[in-house]
Amino acid sequence: MVKLIDFFATWCGPCKMMEPVFTELKQELAGRVEFEKVDVDSDPVRAGQFRVMSVPTFVLEKDGREVARTVGYHAKEDLKTWIESHSQL
Repeated sequence: MVKLIDFFATWCGPCKMMEPVFTELKQELAGRVEFEKVDVDSDPVRAGQFRVMSVPTFVLEKDGREVARTVGYHAKEDLKTWIESHSQL
């Protein structure tokens, strides 16, 4: 299974802009991609495990291994294409 992890912060403007994109993709890709959100302020240990240095950071895992990462705001179709290109959905 493929998992998209969204590392975010509640105070982050681009993170807030990504919220509806993340929600829409979660609905569109249900059953094919697992989605997880990690608040870097509430869970700094998890953010540290992934060496997250800025937010938003999106980490794509396949079979429990990181296969890709991207940082910053992305339009919905761009993020969807990125997910699909790295996960062979």
